[in-house]
Amino acid sequence: MSSSSPRPVVRISAGETAEREDLLPTEEPVEFRLQGVPIAVLMRTPGHDEELARGFALTEGIILHPEELAEVRALPGLDGAGRYDLVLAEGIHVDEEQFRRNLYATSSCGVCGKASIDAVRVAASPLPAGPVVPAGMLLDLVESMRSVQAGFDATGGLHAAAAFTGEGEFLGVREDVGRHSAMDKLVGRLSSRRWPMGEMVVTVSGRVSFELVQKAAVAGISILAGVSAASSLAVDLADELGLTVAGFVRPGGFNLYTHPHRIDSGN
Repeated sequence: MSSSSPRPVVRISAGETAEREDLLPTEEPVEFRLQGVPIAVLMRTPGHDEELARGFALTEGIILHPEELAEVRALPGLDGAGRYDLVLAEGIHVDEEQFRRNLYATSSCGVCGKASIDAVRVAASPLPAGPVVPAGMLLDLVESMRSVQAGFDATGGLHAAAAFTGEGEFLGVREDVGRHSAMDKLVGRLSSRRWPMGEMVVTVSGRVSFELVQKAAVAGISILAGVSAASSLAVDLADELGLTVAGFVRPGGFNLYTHPHRIDSGN
């Protein structure tokens, strides 16, 4: 399934009307099971589903370490929907009911469907010291992310999350109609390669939300930078967990909300 889907549109511009075909971001459901027990249905852009599953399992606290997930097994789907079983490694046991969502999670809300407020928060281990990066490099990293957002260029409707080393080396980008799913796909990619996430900088193409801060912290990422604002709850959580959060990272400067010791301003 492609990340974009053609649809007919009527384009109105400068008082003129024209029919044409446009590319829309693809949005389809995916179901995750844990040891055969259904636990979640997410709306996502198809592609990199195994990475999505691995990242989801880690950032939702289903597993504590990547090696605790032995396999992501594809199952027969209905009407083109994806369906995957998360198979735990031998000796790893969890309570499947603890992670079951009452409803599905939409592309705009990764915490929707959780049964209680307590279930929204996932425990995060103390973050590592992490890298110290020059302020100018943070601007460069966001520009680098934008240059590889092929899905956004085609549709104008996909969020992105990208990872870089503390020295600025590009490690990968993932796009999705949901910002939380883009993050999960990226975390799944990084964790499957056993790359040290505590030494990385992650950039996101939109606002920095509570759920993105939580997912980053649970994965062990210590610097998170967004193109738009951070929410109040995201900043409060980042401050509590020790995560460095920057927002409005655009040419000319940015806002540094929490734990500025990881950003070298040159002063």
